[in-house]
Amino acid sequence: MFIDYVPLMLINMAAGLFLLATCLIKGFEFIPDKMWASGFLMSSLIALLCGFHMIFNWPLPGSYNVAFGEMSVLLGILFLGSSISIGKGWDLMPVIVYAFFAGFAAVIAGLRIISLGMTREPILSGAGFILSGLSGMCLPLLYCQRKQFLRWFIIIFLVSASAIWLRTGYMAIWSHLSDLSKWIPATMR
Repeated sequence: MFIDYVPLMLINMAAGLFLLATCLIKGFEFIPDKMWASGFLMSSLIALLCGFHMIFNWPLPGSYNVAFGEMSVLLGILFLGSSISIGKGWDLMPVIVYAFFAGFAAVIAGLRIISLGMTREPILSGAGFILSGLSGMCLPLLYCQRKQFLRWFIIIFLVSASAIWLRTGYMAIWSHLSDLSKWIPATMR
């Protein structure tokens, strides 16, 4: 049996993606109000800390560490860049360019999760990664075009991905509380 913190990572990702969707709903010209900085900072810290721990320590079986750890680091650094840029009043273009490449990696991870049958629900998990990734990949186009329909298209992707990660994360919490209820740390054995 192994102990993991994937539910924390999933719920954090859902919160961050929903925060981004809400920010886009409010409408901004790529220099959002400073009030958004703290939300992105909170999401970034959890994503970075958990992601770095996962990629350096491999607490999960096999390539789950790659899928969840590396994607968490990419998301965390995006949210950290967003937080700093928003807090300083900087244009988000450099963060948005990075989001394209991180998003592409998430799409690849999602497709591979589906093809390998990873997780208990590979299609749902794969779809979560794909929708999250497509959101990031579309942001540069929105930055250049600033079309209302494109903004709503990205918002739908973000909210859908957030819903997938919330469902998966909350179900994992439910399962972990039962599965790990009798676990005893090595120091107490």
